[in-house]
Amino acid sequence: MQRKSTKHRAFDPDPDAPERYCDMPGCTEHAGYRAPKDRTQLRQYFWFCLGHVRQYNARWDFYKGMSAGQIEAQLRADVSWQRPSWKLGTRGGQQFDEEEVLDPLDILSSTRARRAQAAKQRHQQARESVPPALRDHLQALALDWPVTVDTLKARYKELARKHHPDANAGDLSAEERFKTVSVAYSAIRAHLTNL
Repeated sequence: MQRKSTKHRAFDPDPDAPERYCDMPGCTEHAGYRAPKDRTQLRQYFWFCLGHVRQYNARWDFYKGMSAGQIEAQLRADVSWQRPSWKLGTRGGQQFDEEEVLDPLDILSSTRARRAQAAKQRHQQARESVPPALRDHLQALALDWPVTVDTLKARYKELARKHHPDANAGDLSAEERFKTVSVAYSAIRAHLTNL
């Protein structure tokens, strides 16, 4: 059993069409298709039959009677959907404060240098706040402070694979390095879980 389609097709009459005859003088066909009266009355319609709406649409010219300057003004207004717009960098005619704008890509160049300096200071403060007991351990794993647990695990796995005794065929220096990496991982992990 086939289901009947309820989708409106392109040439079907408008379901909201009034029960009336075509607005073309002398036509007695049912009016099922609407067409705007003119460019200043786009929400007021003529109601035509299919044949007459095709003729009307073939002759329709929105820009008929407009000068080149008026056409250009209309096209420019259509770019912003007939809404008011302002010069870039202003909000409703008032200048905006760059600090109010979220700018993660630093597109607003006037604040770029200030933000870079602030980030550098934060990074320096973070490096200076390394717990003294962890400095050697962080250096053994070649990590910067602050460090996350995920970063710590990833670095440990990488170094453990590289220096594991089974991977180095009895090399004593690799075995010592593996022990150092394991101790450093344990110490940093214990510190992070106690925070």
